[in-house]
Amino acid sequence: MESNLQPQPYVVEDRFEGFRNSVDEILTKVEKLEKQVVEVEQYYESAGNAQGNCSKGGSVVKEKSREKNLVGTKKPLQDALRTETAAAKRMQELMRQFSTILRQITQHKWAWPFQEPVDVKGLGLHDYNEIIEKPMDFSTIKNKMEAKDGTRYKNVREIYADVRLIFKNAMKYNNEKHDVHVMAKTLLEKFEDKWLQLLPKVAEEEKRQIEEEAQAQLDIQLAQEMTYANMANDLGNELYEVDIHLKKLKEMVIQNCRKLSTGEKRILGTALTKLSPENLNRALEIVAENNSSFHPTGDEVDLDIDAQSDYTLWRLKLYVRDALEIQEKTSGGIPVNDTTDDKKNNKRRREVCDSLAKNLKKTRKLSTL
Repeated sequence: MESNLQPQPYVVEDRFEGFRNSVDEILTKVEKLEKQVVEVEQYYESAGNAQGNCSKGGSVVKEKSREKNLVGTKKPLQDALRTETAAAKRMQELMRQFSTILRQITQHKWAWPFQEPVDVKGLGLHDYNEIIEKPMDFSTIKNKMEAKDGTRYKNVREIYADVRLIFKNAMKYNNEKHDVHVMAKTLLEKFEDKWLQLLPKVAEEEKRQIEEEAQAQLDIQLAQEMTYANMANDLGNELYEVDIHLKKLKEMVIQNCRKLSTGEKRILGTALTKLSPENLNRALEIVAENNSSFHPTGDEVDLDIDAQSDYTLWRLKLYVRDALEIQEKTSGGIPVNDTTDDKKNNKRRREVCDSLAKNLKKTRKLSTL
């Protein structure tokens, strides 16, 4: 009667298929985590170089909307939008009050020369455009106040500046004794008196807007910092879990591998003696990680290959193979020997080599029995 104790090929294949699937899942997760790590790094780099993105009188919402990856800023951006909308309404009220002042000035009996653009050709003012850099008149101001596109005035100070420009241009082009100069100077004085009555409200509103914009900017910044801090913390936890998963998976794979033969152990022991001091120290750390009785930092190092677990031997085998390949590449194909002047590393390397040589002799004797 045939025995059924031998593992069936499809059982082994299913087992390794499971390993492959686990590796694929880990790789997918690692790729996702890598992207998130890059995103967090880029945020902190940009945050360290930023000097503030919102200029005075600008829009926090518009400025911040130009940035990419505004993670965690949805609510503060919505709050900033509501605040800006309220500020815009208050500014419209100030502009309405300013319109009353403007109407009083434009209805003055001496305001008629300034109602429309200066007729440069009709009046034969050939040097006007050379003297006046920016012509201005009341009809142009009115059109700009009522514009439906982006040319409309944003705040009351812009209108104030253009009204003053009307009178300043007239006074600049015409001498002090000219009627237009006198009319412009008189109207400018009346306009300034009325403007001073509205100015406290304008200054108060400007101060309020600056404070609100600064608070909105701070809220957005804090929201981003909190979001990325949480993301960095979560990434640390997830990367730790991936690391644990990989170690367990690697241990499972190695445990399902065959045992190393006596010849393979002898080859491994010989390969260990070819490692550089740095790589040899790492190899000893691998042994210590799975062998509590082994002390790689002690005064004397006694490494017995035969006393190590299969898991440790396979870890050593894989590490030594990769380390020697790198050593050969960096040395032009010649295995790297110990050329360091560090006496401590030299002593430890000799101790390990002597220990391995002694144990390898035991192995050879046992293999001939």
